[in-house]
Amino acid sequence: MKNNELFRASGIMAIGTILSRITGFIRALLAVAVLGTALLADTYNVANTMPNILYNLLVGGALTAIFVPQLVRSFSDEDGGHGFASRLVTTISGILLLLVLVGVLFAPALVRLYAPEFSTPGFETEREIAIAFTRYCLPQIFFLGLFTMLGQVANARGSFAPLMWAPIANNLVVIVVFAAILLTQRAIEIGTITDLQVQLLGWGTTLGVVVQALILIPVVKRSGIHLRPMFGVKGLGKSFGLAGWTLVYVLVSQLGYLVTVNVATSAAVRSAQAGITTGVGFTPYTSAYYIMLLPYSIVTISIVTALLPHLSKLAIAKNVEEVRKQLIRAIRMVGVVTVPSAVALLLFGPLMTEALYMGVSLDDARYIGFVLSALSLGLVAFSINLILIRGFNAFEDTKTQVTSIVIINIISVALSYLFLETLDSNWVTVGLGIAFSISYIVGLFITISLLKKHVGRLQVSEFASQHGRLLLASLIGMVPFFAIAQYFNWAYDETTLVMRIIRLAFVLGGSGLAYLLCARALKVSEIAGLRGFATSVLQRRRKN
Repeated sequence: MKNNELFRASGIMAIGTILSRITGFIRALLAVAVLGTALLADTYNVANTMPNILYNLLVGGALTAIFVPQLVRSFSDEDGGHGFASRLVTTISGILLLLVLVGVLFAPALVRLYAPEFSTPGFETEREIAIAFTRYCLPQIFFLGLFTMLGQVANARGSFAPLMWAPIANNLVVIVVFAAILLTQRAIEIGTITDLQVQLLGWGTTLGVVVQALILIPVVKRSGIHLRPMFGVKGLGKSFGLAGWTLVYVLVSQLGYLVTVNVATSAAVRSAQAGITTGVGFTPYTSAYYIMLLPYSIVTISIVTALLPHLSKLAIAKNVEEVRKQLIRAIRMVGVVTVPSAVALLLFGPLMTEALYMGVSLDDARYIGFVLSALSLGLVAFSINLILIRGFNAFEDTKTQVTSIVIINIISVALSYLFLETLDSNWVTVGLGIAFSISYIVGLFITISLLKKHVGRLQVSEFASQHGRLLLASLIGMVPFFAIAQYFNWAYDETTLVMRIIRLAFVLGGSGLAYLLCARALKVSEIAGLRGFATSVLQRRRKN
């Protein structure tokens, strides 16, 4: 895949991804405005996160990793792949429906598993609200699976945009729900939230996922794949065999995330017991994590999703050298955005969250910024790791990559519990951000070492030098603006929302322009490629 082709394919998805992330961010802001950042918000976020965790744990990771390469192969079948796709969709749908029923029945046990300290005496209300939210949100599992399967069918047929655009509808539905509640009920707290409000928030969130999935049905029909109920596992043996190791990979990853949820909610409960009113638990972590993912999502996911079907074809053709080149090219291209983004999030985290999270107190917003700065340290390694994992998937090797995720999660879990026991409860969530970053930085080198069995020795120097110049350009361009913000104490100054937004725009706009000029002066060739990527996005937007 040439650069121009990659830019065009990525540009299609980037438009959808950008709008998806913008609407998703508005959704997150409204959620914080309605529920705050303390224990009530944690009950909702734990419940709303659980369907994603269970879905990925049992099915989702296998679908994403295995479906596209196997579909590409099935196109050479006599029926053009229709039977393979139909049998897989039917089989997985049945598994997901069963999973929903079991989850709803055992919702109290799930809440005890993910947020054990909600069962602490004095927090019975939080526990009951979390159980109710969980039961309303768990049906999302089925529709998440349907969305993924239909989206992967479209991707395998070369239609990338729908998978990026459908979440916008999801976000818009939930935005309407939260906005309606915000307009009709200004203050919702643990002691005042009604059963109707819990139902509206829970079912409204699930409705967004339902809409997201169903709008892909006509897209798949237009792709030429005719799905119909087909029972049986004929031809699926290899897919489920490959999925076995993928499930191990996802299991390890989700167990690590379980620890994150456990530690964050434990910190929130302990802080509440100590009389700390600032939200310091799971909600600040997820809020910061969402911001950290914005640059990663818009560029990394767009490029990687466009690249995966092509990598699969190259791997099938045993063109190993071209696979290696494509991976390096993607890493270098993504670094143009992720490296300066990581520096900006590190330096300006509290300044960003003070302006963005206007629905909560400044202390709550600043705390999210501290967590964001901690997470930013791992952004680049996290993005590169995703690209390299797609290299394993292209070769249908779901076993080797397990070693990497095991090491990443061992480090993360060990540091998370260490911070829970050694840090003050109000700083534990910041520690979780540091644990995330350290684990992915170490894990990156493990992943690089493991991938050489497929693509030969992947020299870090092939992208490290370029990333070093990007880092230098970022620091030269951004540190002066950081010094200005620190000198005038902008991150801690009690001022109006309008003034905070103006300051943030000045800092980000000025440092962004300075970074581009410095990167160009340091002869980073991918800067021109970034312009090509942006041009393709704008051209696509005009056509649409």
